[in-house]
Amino acid sequence: MADIAEILKRAKPREKSVFLCLAGDLIAEIDRLERDLSDQGSTWRPESLASSNPAEKIAKKIKAVREQMKRAETEFRFQALGYKMWSDMIAAYPSKNENERWDPETFPRALISACCVDPVMNGTQVAELFEVLNEAQRDELAQAAYDVNAEATSIPFSVSASGILAAITDAK
Repeated sequence: MADIAEILKRAKPREKSVFLCLAGDLIAEIDRLERDLSDQGSTWRPESLASSNPAEKIAKKIKAVREQMKRAETEFRFQALGYKMWSDMIAAYPSKNENERWDPETFPRALISACCVDPVMNGTQVAELFEVLNEAQRDELAQAAYDVNAEATSIPFSVSASGILAAITDAK
């Protein structure tokens, strides 16, 4: 028979991470380089054996910028709130619309501030961050903060890891 005291000792709040590239200028650089690459098309023909395809140079630049973007990613780690704090959060930000559970303008920011454990942010800092992020990034943070508190937890299956292990063991 399971011992609840032992279960409680092992129990930890759910956590979830989101990684955002905060270097919007690099994203624009990738767009520009992709356009340059597209403009090269498939019409290039070498003039001699020493000729190099200009698309190769652009592709290498894209690779370098992608590596910069990876280094510019920031992890935002969320931890689930306890039952009472979650309930209090919902109660503190009621919606004016009876069809919504909470205020869609103020609740996500407060929730991010309450459950983002790395980096720790207060409400003012979340508002400042929101001024830099685009809508999809803001939604991604808000969704992670919600999911860590409300999404069912199961053991995830990794298709990538499974494929690698199957290749190593020859599917045995």
